[in-house]
Amino acid sequence: MLNRVAVLSDIHGVLPALEAVLAEPDVAAADLIVLTGDIAAGPQPVEVLDVLAGLGDRVCWVGGNADRELVEARKGSPASIEVSNWAAEQLRDDHLTRLAALPLTVTLEIDGLGLVLFCHATPRDDEEVVLVDTRMERWAEAFAALPDEVTTVVCGHTHMPFTRLVDRRLVVNAGSIGMPYGGAGAWWTLLGPGVQLRRTNFDVDLACARVTADSTFPDAAAWVDEYLRSEHSDAEALAVFAPRDGR
Repeated sequence: MLNRVAVLSDIHGVLPALEAVLAEPDVAAADLIVLTGDIAAGPQPVEVLDVLAGLGDRVCWVGGNADRELVEARKGSPASIEVSNWAAEQLRDDHLTRLAALPLTVTLEIDGLGLVLFCHATPRDDEEVVLVDTRMERWAEAFAALPDEVTTVVCGHTHMPFTRLVDRRLVVNAGSIGMPYGGAGAWWTLLGPGVQLRRTNFDVDLACARVTADSTFPDAAAWVDEYLRSEHSDAEALAVFAPRDGR
């Protein structure tokens, strides 16, 4: 059983944000760091993957739709997002091998929470949208195949942190490290024995300048201005995602 687990989701290839979170004492002291997908699709994919790989067994990797799309893009099926197609071309073969092998879910036992399932979007689909206000019937469909022993589900994908109960099961969205909706900073979650939604503040101006200088992505400056500065509010993001939530 694990005592403390740090959950880092939706890093999206932003090295300064990742480094800020990894420097957090509670992350450094955690028994394990779990990545819940969309790790490298962004302006610094190689740098982010190399830093995380360097942490070895301290990191547990779960795949997201953007990770899968990077592999597919290199095989000739372009992604719909420009930065993903660019990022796919930057990756080495060892990066692609790692991303191709990422599991859809991982289940761990954590002190105070019991059996916890980690996924990117939902346990059955790496790009299905569920939100803090998703209706109960849709949650029931998404969780239909889960064993009763799984008492907590931790996800990411929509870049907005939340906790809520779903028919006696706790659901946690860890937020986003590199593309937050609703406020600048790197959002992550600490598990055990309870759940703490956390935000790491860092110098956003310096981070934007650094990514723009270091990345060869042609639109890096515009990308970081939009995402690192959290141009999109949570209200705007919820409105955009709502149709994909079956409403």
